[in-house]
Amino acid sequence: MVHSRFPEAQVDRFLIKIKLGYPTEEDDHVILQRFRKTNVIDELTSVITTEELIGLQKLRQEVTVDPDVEHYIVDLIHATRAHPQVELGGSPRAMLALYRTSQALAALRGRSYVIPDDVKYLTPFVLEHRLITRSRATSGGSHPLR
Repeated sequence: MVHSRFPEAQVDRFLIKIKLGYPTEEDDHVILQRFRKTNVIDELTSVITTEELIGLQKLRQEVTVDPDVEHYIVDLIHATRAHPQVELGGSPRAMLALYRTSQALAALRGRSYVIPDDVKYLTPFVLEHRLITRSRATSGGSHPLR
């Protein structure tokens, strides 16, 4: 369920939505101790160079997506647009996000090609915050991805 302060067009620009939840009580104590005297954010250092990041982006582009998997992605997006409970379905930006994150996941899993399970795994993370359901628009109802 989206509780966004952003207009729909801006929400669509977020690549994925990940729910982290709250820290445990023990973790909260650790956080307080770490931030008691210093701001650890000021101590952050880069873990990757700009060149390495660009290289990883190029690696993602090299991951093959079979035409059948491309059709699967297009079919998923179009299904959101045609579903009777969905008021606002997946946009072209959502489709590209699903495509590109599937490539990235395949690369992270050591493959040079995307499989349907990559797409299936990422669909909730990529689409949940983008879809507006009719029930949610009127009563805060359930989401079609659940």
